[in-house]
Amino acid sequence: MNKFRFFFVFCFLQVCYCQGFAADSVFVRQILIKGNVRTKDKIILREVGVRPGDSLKKALMNEVLETDRRKIVNTNLFIAVNIAVIDISDSVIDLEIEVKERLYFVAFPVFYLADRNFNEWWYERKRDLKRTIYGVYSKHSNLTGNNDQLKLRAEFGFVPNFEIAYSTPYLDKDLTKRISVGVLYVMNKTMAYRTWQDKLQFFQSESKQRERLYIYSVFSQRKGFYQNQQLELSYTQVQIGDTIAVLNPNYLLEARQKQNYFLASYAYVYDKRDNRQYALDGYSVSFGATKYGLLPSDNINLFSLSAGFTQYIPLGKKFYANYSVRGRVSFPKTQPFLQTLGLGYRNDLVRGYELYVIDGQRYGLIKTNLKYQLFNRTFDLKKYLKIKQFNTFPIAAYLNSFIDVGYVKNEFSAWNNSRLANKLIAGTGLGLDVVTFYNVVGRINYSLNGLGERRVFFAVTRDF
Repeated sequence: MNKFRFFFVFCFLQVCYCQGFAADSVFVRQILIKGNVRTKDKIILREVGVRPGDSLKKALMNEVLETDRRKIVNTNLFIAVNIAVIDISDSVIDLEIEVKERLYFVAFPVFYLADRNFNEWWYERKRDLKRTIYGVYSKHSNLTGNNDQLKLRAEFGFVPNFEIAYSTPYLDKDLTKRISVGVLYVMNKTMAYRTWQDKLQFFQSESKQRERLYIYSVFSQRKGFYQNQQLELSYTQVQIGDTIAVLNPNYLLEARQKQNYFLASYAYVYDKRDNRQYALDGYSVSFGATKYGLLPSDNINLFSLSAGFTQYIPLGKKFYANYSVRGRVSFPKTQPFLQTLGLGYRNDLVRGYELYVIDGQRYGLIKTNLKYQLFNRTFDLKKYLKIKQFNTFPIAAYLNSFIDVGYVKNEFSAWNNSRLANKLIAGTGLGLDVVTFYNVVGRINYSLNGLGERRVFFAVTRDF
């Protein structure tokens, strides 16, 4: 009798559990992929946290699938990604991942400015068209369907340069490790040889003033969905003309005309942003360490550490905020001008100071934004364009207000008569960001800096 009661209770609990499962969760039977003509299924599935045989709580299913969709988008292999739920029964589903692939192979003429940014060329270089670079650029970003990349570049004009680079398919069955190798050659005639009062000064010449050969290999590893780390080993050879060595003996230090060295660097990134093209939610953390000069024969000995943190916060009602904190320290105090990095390069600048380069051995930077989304739409152009990689046209626009603060420590600011080093600088302003397909972001900002200068600045960026 007791055995019968136990069996009855056991069956009753099993039925209750199954009913609860059916009511609250669903069973994933299989995952289907469509639309990937070139990309291998495994490259897409490596981004997906859900697996066949998993159970998903109905209340959280949309959130989980949206997270996986964004991870596939962030591979930069697809124009559009959609994950649909196919109901098999009340408690069993299939997932269908539909992607629209990008145009992976591009080969086109290039024409761009040699200066740090458009604003420096527009305001400081008097819109001189001789300061342009032209040539041919080709890249296949998915050569074998395994997210491997081949890049070829041949450019002429103000700064002739040539590069060939290849990133291998993943080396392990977990699709986490890969190696990139490449060679870059750059030649300068007219070139920046120093900064003076926080502005780059150029020496104009019709003869060769600098040559640079850079041979590199990068081992990268992805851990989980959001962590990436890479180790670079490279060799660099730089040779400058005797005039540059006279004009700035500190260019390579001690009036040297040659600089040869091996370099090792390590970088770690934890990136949990919703969209790496133009993030609105999430955060990223980065850390880097670089050692210039590994052998006794290398004629440079420099070590640097850098770190950064950025957070993106949706505020509701189409308002968004984000802030970033970055910093870099380097040793020893006496460094070649060529390797002395402060604020003014890439995105490490205080907005409003786009025309300035602030050299130093250490710097800190805080950038803040408050944004309002004007619109976010995707246009279907299938009636007008038959090429599928271009007939989906997403576009979004955001009003943007910002405040940036930075500080550069320069132990030898008298060498370049700096006005901005060793003091706190700040800039503020309003702007408009336009985001469209193929990772193109256009920006126009009206800025005010601590020197009382008011200017309109432009920028077009693209995440390759």
